[in-house]
Amino acid sequence: MTWARRAVPVVSAAVAALAARDLLQRDHALLRNFPVVGRARYLLEAIGPELRQYIVAGNNEERPFTRDQRRWIYASAKKENNYFGFGTDNDIEFTPGYPIIKHRTFGRAVPPSSPTAGHEVELPCAKVLGGPRGRARAFRPGSVVNISGMSFGSLSGKAVEALNRGAALAGCLQNTGEGGLSPYHRNGGDLVFQLGTAYFGCRDERGRFSLERLKDLVAGAPVRALEIKLSQGAKPSLGGLLPGAKVSAEIAATRGIPQGQDCVSPSRHAEFSDCDSLLDWVELLAAETGLPVGIKSAIGDLDFWDELTTLMRDTGRGVDFVNVDGGEGGTGAAPLIFTDSVSLPFQQGFSRVYRIFAEKDLHERTVFIGAGKLGLPDNAIVAFALGCDMVNVGREAMLSIGCIQAQKCHTDTCPTGVATQNPWLARGLDPTRKAARAANYIRTLRRDLVKVAEACGVEHPGLIDADAVEILDGRTASTPLRQVYGYRPGWGQPSAADQAEIIRLMTAEAPRGGSAPPSATAVG
Repeated sequence: MTWARRAVPVVSAAVAALAARDLLQRDHALLRNFPVVGRARYLLEAIGPELRQYIVAGNNEERPFTRDQRRWIYASAKKENNYFGFGTDNDIEFTPGYPIIKHRTFGRAVPPSSPTAGHEVELPCAKVLGGPRGRARAFRPGSVVNISGMSFGSLSGKAVEALNRGAALAGCLQNTGEGGLSPYHRNGGDLVFQLGTAYFGCRDERGRFSLERLKDLVAGAPVRALEIKLSQGAKPSLGGLLPGAKVSAEIAATRGIPQGQDCVSPSRHAEFSDCDSLLDWVELLAAETGLPVGIKSAIGDLDFWDELTTLMRDTGRGVDFVNVDGGEGGTGAAPLIFTDSVSLPFQQGFSRVYRIFAEKDLHERTVFIGAGKLGLPDNAIVAFALGCDMVNVGREAMLSIGCIQAQKCHTDTCPTGVATQNPWLARGLDPTRKAARAANYIRTLRRDLVKVAEACGVEHPGLIDADAVEILDGRTASTPLRQVYGYRPGWGQPSAADQAEIIRLMTAEAPRGGSAPPSATAVG
């Protein structure tokens, strides 16, 4: 007990000193009025998200991802039981906007009976990326689920490596994000190289875009396509800032910038200033690299899209794909007003852009990619019904490799080492183990997409049309998805030729479905 008696005066002195400091400081009235005790409020505020996440909030209350949604992702990544029992706890009848997928009693495709069926299913894109425009290196993406653009610098090197290894295991694409192509992107996964406003990884000493450096880069890496980022859902029309303290030697080498200096991304591109010059640049990049070239954008003013599609229709120039990012936000840190209120949410933004392409008869020649919480099967199915050919997963992929939704991405203190450059925090993330979990999650999402497609009577999620989904208006009414977004018959579907080919690819192996041969008395 001697040590305890000695500790008492030490602790008392420390508390007295803290109380004196609180009484004398002028920054916080609470602490001035309630010294020491008032600090409990700041402690509770600091751990409030954790308290709500684990103790207070219900299964469907948290945002951006509910506990149920996170549980499904975690269980899928670990290959654990991701089923839910005792019926839904969603308030379906009283939730306007709730999507209902309409299964068919009879259809071309019959769902397999085994709950594990489809885990290793091949689920390629229904369209050939770059095919309609004759790009030299056109290809059919092997997966309709791919990893969204998240830069090295925003994510730790180990997180990027885990996702790249996971992409290789799952046979999908990884978008580099605008931060350049790092050594961590070179672990077997195929890439989409993103060209942001700062042209990281393909810029000269003055920060200008360098075509030669781009050509050298894509020649030495498994880059399958180029994506020009116009804006993103998390912070549309804002450039990024990476503080100098975060610009390590690795990041500096990857981006082509000075080490230790603030890294600022402009809000606009220097290589083009209107739709006409944008299309010129797209065609230049495609001609010089042979790669399919597309654009990524959040959706705001629709005049841009009308002008772009008019030029595509009238001049023959055009983008090979359009990646629509929903205003639901993403991994990028941003001011609250941009996170909450700038750019349209995915469904409204995508449907408006798709309609503009369809009205000019360009929808069958363009691959449409969607992003914005589409790594959940129900959201993804609605996206496919609206005309998406592929979906990109960002935060869901982060969750699959260990993210706990601590929402500290902007503080460099991510506790699981995913969104930080702190070496001590990043060391906790094992890229090899987490790669397997990322691949498991992607495979499981693809399995669920196929299972729902077959329940709708078709072989592939890209063949689900806007008539297969209804949107609840409340307890007593619903509206077909086609009517909600003003789609004409046939919109949201690939061309007839593409439909025939994807059906052939999906049914090339032994027929799936059924439980036993029909009996001798079976009719039909």
